[in-house]
Amino acid sequence: MEPLNLFRIFTEPLEDAGLQYMAVGSVASMIYGIPRFTHDLDIVMLLPAAVAEHLGERFPSENFYCPPVEIIKIEMARSLHGHFNLIHHETGCKADIYLFNRDKLHAWGLMRRRRIELPEGCGLWVAPPEYVIVRKLEYFREGGSEKHLNDIAGMYEVSGEQIDAASLNMWINEKNLLPEWARLQLVLRPLINA
Repeated sequence: MEPLNLFRIFTEPLEDAGLQYMAVGSVASMIYGIPRFTHDLDIVMLLPAAVAEHLGERFPSENFYCPPVEIIKIEMARSLHGHFNLIHHETGCKADIYLFNRDKLHAWGLMRRRRIELPEGCGLWVAPPEYVIVRKLEYFREGGSEKHLNDIAGMYEVSGEQIDAASLNMWINEKNLLPEWARLQLVLRPLINA
């Protein structure tokens, strides 16, 4: 099974429940850029309390690890950075669920998410490329891993025409990412000058 189709085990139950979500992280950067192997799907999701009560029914324990509803409610109560995991037993695939809460970038991204159609008549909601770039710059600032800069470079190489420079610059300034953006320019320069 193709990697993106594999993630249907997580996204189809979310869509059946009518939840707003978007794929972010490495899966989103692969969609806009250069594919690489991953067993993890990062998802930003708006999770109403009424749906949280029954999330375990969407991800039954015989097939998935889904945290108890009490843990999910604790994570939902966080003003920022609420998070939990879902794990598919058979494949070992994991979905890291990041809750919407009050994050302005999450709100902006969810309003501009894009539908990517996949083979076999299914689809996937994915964050806009500007969201992915800003988060990858934040991860680079936090951990210094060059993989984030390389992912962004791959996005520019494959989908550069889809990136809205004005929106990206707004968020780079909002998130104080100018030093990380300057470092990225060194990686992008060969692509720009090619």
